[in-house]
Amino acid sequence: MKKKSLSLLAAGLSSLLLLSACSSAGSTPAQTPASAGSTPAAPAEKVTITFEQFSGSGDNLQYLQQMIDAYTAQNPNVTIKLQSYGFDDYFTQLTAKVSGGQAPDVFELNYENFVSYAKKGALLPLDGIIKAQGINTGSYNQMALKAFQADGQQYGVPNSFSNVVLIYNKDLFDQAGVAYPTDDWTWEDAMAAAQSIRALGSDIFGYYHPISFNEYYKVVRQNGGSLFNDDYTQFTMDTPANVEALQYLVDMQRKTNVMPTAEQMAGMGDWDLFKSGRLGMIVTGIWAFPDFTRDCAFDWDIAVEPGHTQKASHFFSNGYVINKDSQAAEEAAKFIAFISSDPQATQIRLDAGWELPPVTDQSIVDQYLAITPPANREAVFKSLDYLVTPPVITQFAELQDIIGQHLNDAAGGLVTPEQALKDMQADCEAKIDLSK
Repeated sequence: MKKKSLSLLAAGLSSLLLLSACSSAGSTPAQTPASAGSTPAAPAEKVTITFEQFSGSGDNLQYLQQMIDAYTAQNPNVTIKLQSYGFDDYFTQLTAKVSGGQAPDVFELNYENFVSYAKKGALLPLDGIIKAQGINTGSYNQMALKAFQADGQQYGVPNSFSNVVLIYNKDLFDQAGVAYPTDDWTWEDAMAAAQSIRALGSDIFGYYHPISFNEYYKVVRQNGGSLFNDDYTQFTMDTPANVEALQYLVDMQRKTNVMPTAEQMAGMGDWDLFKSGRLGMIVTGIWAFPDFTRDCAFDWDIAVEPGHTQKASHFFSNGYVINKDSQAAEEAAKFIAFISSDPQATQIRLDAGWELPPVTDQSIVDQYLAITPPANREAVFKSLDYLVTPPVITQFAELQDIIGQHLNDAAGGLVTPEQALKDMQADCEAKIDLSK
């Protein structure tokens, strides 16, 4: 099969997450003690693993280093050479290294870009090495694990997964005299609250909802539409339902102005606007929790994102893969299994509030639910019932760029939403081959 749709990830992900692992959570096989009188084993051969990644950059770097240190403490013969990049720079440098035959032993991919690397033959198939090393894949959330399969082969293991929720400033809701969001809210409920909050002041805004590829795909689904036909062989960009969805997003900025324009943002990021106390609601990922907990001087909480004709939420996952030419593949496989699923590494991730560990251990789930803020952390799991994901195709990055360009044209008032989607349809038909 030439393309891999992750729409099936939605079905059962929530229930799978809440199941305990049926087998032990250890990521490496048990070692058989030497029998009495046997010759002592020779010291393990020194191994160096080069490792490049993006999700553990910035504030999370310290936690990733703790995981690495835990692994090397157990495996003193192994040296991990870590290189971290911000997401905006990561794939530029990675593409150049893979093309030039200089890829690291281990590197991180998000599920959106995973398939293109697998199809290009850049990744080592892991099924054989997982079996030979006795690595336990039963401790992983199986849907997250399947996100890194292509053509029936396992090419990576998930290190985290996450979704998107509505995060709101309780203080601004109180000032506006508006009831807090519930998990049953619709677009209309959100817009009414956003306009009441916008009325609090010229520099206070009600709602921030990015107008981007992933977010637009999700809003379209909230309105009962789709950008593709059922088997992902044709584009369906310019349908009435999709026009209505884009008009909804554009009107937030250009009609009601509950969402600031780029000019009003003046270079400020959406998270910074929320943390400043000047934004009532923001649609963003659960990876924002640690940042908001640390920097917000007001009470905040979360709810399932509002829908229109139906609910829809986004799923994201990052995973670790191994370079097909790695000279340290066996040790690299044990290393990525450890930092993604071993109880010691999982606990580090949990304590840091760094997204959701990709495991099914009920004790980890219970600990995650007990962390506040947000008080309504259960909304994270309720949102998993409404997951939607665009199909992951070989030209995914190009598809994102095309759609993003036309969304920007509509958001900037250069064209109407209807014209933007007509142009988007024509562009995608001319440049994207869905058969790959």
